[in-house]
Amino acid sequence: MVKIGNIELPDFPLLLAPMEDVSDPPFRRLCKMHGADLMYTEFISSEGLIRDAIKSRQKLDIFDYERPIGIQIFGGDEEAMAISAKIVETVQPDLVDINFGCPVKKVVCKGAGAGVLKDIDLMVKLTKSVVESTHLPVTVKTRLGWDHDSINIDEVAQRLQDTGIKALAIHGRTRAQMYKGHSDWTHIARVKANPNIEIPIFGNGDIDSPQKAVEYKEKYGVDGIMIGRAAIGYPWIFNHIKHYRETGELLAEPTMNERMEAAKNHLSWAIDWKGERTGVLETRMHYTNYFKGIPNFKPYRTKLVTQDNLVDLMQTFDEIEQDFIPTLENI
Repeated sequence: MVKIGNIELPDFPLLLAPMEDVSDPPFRRLCKMHGADLMYTEFISSEGLIRDAIKSRQKLDIFDYERPIGIQIFGGDEEAMAISAKIVETVQPDLVDINFGCPVKKVVCKGAGAGVLKDIDLMVKLTKSVVESTHLPVTVKTRLGWDHDSINIDEVAQRLQDTGIKALAIHGRTRAQMYKGHSDWTHIARVKANPNIEIPIFGNGDIDSPQKAVEYKEKYGVDGIMIGRAAIGYPWIFNHIKHYRETGELLAEPTMNERMEAAKNHLSWAIDWKGERTGVLETRMHYTNYFKGIPNFKPYRTKLVTQDNLVDLMQTFDEIEQDFIPTLENI
């Protein structure tokens, strides 16, 4: 069993990574249904929360069926981070997570996200301000360092543990790499092997199959794995990893009907949460991934990702079910 403060997780838990414009309630609901053990919201600007920005406030929406659920915040000001942690506390998540890993320029330029990797002292101060302002467990997600020449994750892990955080997720890339190249888990393994590190260490980066998940568990010794991009359009990955770990056998790929059910549920829940117009438009980005690799599906995929009203979209779903699926022998 893995514990984050008072939160009890299964042995070798699988975490859904916080992803901007992806990890919203409809997407999280699908991942929870298919085996995610711990999930996080999209990251939320501490300044946005304090200004009462509508988009930031909406990201605080969490639901009991998601638990355990963490709300992730980011920022570069100690006071703002402390106040935002108190705001987060009011919606009663299970934990607060701090983002020190986002490599996007608009975040880094504000001295937040991965931008803090240049200043470990500031990272420590920001983390301490959050830990001291909330009774919730505080966790951190970060990267190896700013670039290859400044990998500092060993010092970061020790100093953040000293502030009182309860777990650390490490993406095996530097900020300079963004999402390119390969993640290097040897640094994550070294942190985990450090006898002075007592908190759970979760690895993140490049896990896109059950085989790789089990290989990395055995090779690098992490307490659990955080999965991000591989879950987009493929929420089944969590249960597939669990099944492979338990049995050594791979589950069959989701059928076309299962893919359709996931896509339609995603759309329905998005509409319930965001309203029809926004729900239709913001769910379109997921269809390519739901139906990735399906032969002869391109004409339907094109319709799904370009239609902007619910009536046409549902008509396309009907066409797929009535005309396309019956022609398939095995998917």
